[in-house]
Amino acid sequence: MEVIYQLGEATAVEVMDNLPGKTVNATVRTMLSVLEEKGYLSHRREKGTYIYSPTIPLSKARRSALDHVMETFFKGAEASAAIAILKKSEATLSEREVKMILDVIGKTRKEGR
Repeated sequence: MEVIYQLGEATAVEVMDNLPGKTVNATVRTMLSVLEEKGYLSHRREKGTYIYSPTIPLSKARRSALDHVMETFFKGAEASAAIAILKKSEATLSEREVKMILDVIGKTRKEGR
């Protein structure tokens, strides 16, 4: 999905060419088919070649993926997930990012979540 969002649309070969490491053509095609069945992609045919494009905005795809990770690995424990992400990143957050995180925490506390 990431490759298709970056390119806007892509063939299976283009997806394969933009993935790290060696990927098998059949594996990429299977994954594209699964993503299409789930409603994340659609395709059009051009000279016998399938060209895939996303059916949902990137923000919605991110949210869906995050929801899946949350349920699978954290069983809905938002605090544990947030702590894991912040510890894993090992990146220095900008002042703006710190403020945004603290603002979200403040709003959540005020709403009594």
